[in-house]
Amino acid sequence: MAVSKIAKSFGTHDGTFHADEVTACALLLLYELIDRDKIVRTRDLKRLETLEFVCDVGGIYDKAKKRFDHHQIEYKGSLSSAGMVLKYLVEEKILSQEVYEYFNKSLIMGIDAVDNGQTMQKVGHCSFSGVITNFVPVQYGVDEGVLNAAFQEALDFALGHLQRLRERFFYIRSCEQKVQESMQKGQEYLLFEEPLPWMENFFALEGDKHPALFVVMPSGEHWKLRGIPPSFDRKMKVRRLLPKQWAGLLEADLVKVTNIPGAIFCHKGRFISIWKTKEDALKALELALGRD
Repeated sequence: MAVSKIAKSFGTHDGTFHADEVTACALLLLYELIDRDKIVRTRDLKRLETLEFVCDVGGIYDKAKKRFDHHQIEYKGSLSSAGMVLKYLVEEKILSQEVYEYFNKSLIMGIDAVDNGQTMQKVGHCSFSGVITNFVPVQYGVDEGVLNAAFQEALDFALGHLQRLRERFFYIRSCEQKVQESMQKGQEYLLFEEPLPWMENFFALEGDKHPALFVVMPSGEHWKLRGIPPSFDRKMKVRRLLPKQWAGLLEADLVKVTNIPGAIFCHKGRFISIWKTKEDALKALELALGRD
């Protein structure tokens, strides 16, 4: 006889928690598939059987049953419960393929890799998984109430992060047309009259084949001239460096070298420079392109 499920309920294991089940839970909250007051942390299989969604416990991966565990020997894949839930959301058309790719590449792939031991922590670097682990109480042997409260704190953090990622994705997409219009001019530079997320859209629109070398746009009260990377996955490289003699210079020293009164700063890596006005930035562009 089938056990009746509590609608919009969620179960995961008790005890110490990790980023995968915390993020799986946060994803389901984000898309309003579960209720916050119906989150249960237990390893009691009979109790878990009454819950609609179960993640990271129970020994079953079956999206039709809304079971998302990856610890059983039968599962040979590389997903953690976070990756399983994200895959469920796109397959059920709860989120689009584009949002799925953004979440996966921005966060979930890393959570899966850490949880399954496929990547090692770099010295001096703290991953998202490491941040979530730091919500676990410092003292060993604390009671379950303390662990549950800590889980809820970690969940708040993960949910907030996912909300901001989703908001950022849709903001980036909303600027696509402006980037496309600048690209259609086929120039050696992109010019924007407002600050906007150009890089993601540029490469999504086949910017790797575009001739632009630099981008000019507002930056706070000033304007920036920045080199364009050869590809999105090589963001710290540029197609053409700014002039060598500008490297690391500030204000008066940069004014002296460029003869541009509005010179403010050029990074020693020669990939970005800051200028007082749009006209100053465009003059700097001419120099960078060798048109002086």
